[in-house]
Amino acid sequence: MDYLDVNPMMESLRTAPEDFSLKGKWLSHRASGHGFAFDPDGRVQIRAACECARLRVRPEQERALHDSVREWEMRYWRPLQINREFAAHFRPRASWRGTLLRLTVRLTSWLVDEGPETRSAATKAA
Repeated sequence: MDYLDVNPMMESLRTAPEDFSLKGKWLSHRASGHGFAFDPDGRVQIRAACECARLRVRPEQERALHDSVREWEMRYWRPLQINREFAAHFRPRASWRGTLLRLTVRLTSWLVDEGPETRSAATKAA
């Protein structure tokens, strides 16, 4: 049986990690549109519009590919996701959201400082 040699993909994971993305369990190569998923035993499933998906990965390369993807995820993808999440915490607020937050703070302050209890006590004293 003929097998698919995934050495070029493993090299690309190391040298051009930005060409790949992860969505759910599927690793995608943006340029080619190929998709890769691994089962719990490390066997790979390939989705491709071309003939690449017709061949299985060489059994001796399957574990190496799985390990390469896990290393890519740990060294590139996960830090990228964490940095995106961190940056999102500091994005400028939408103007309507900022206005709503300021009004909420003012209302809260007013209720605490001059709430109904304060007003009713002032009315009774008068």
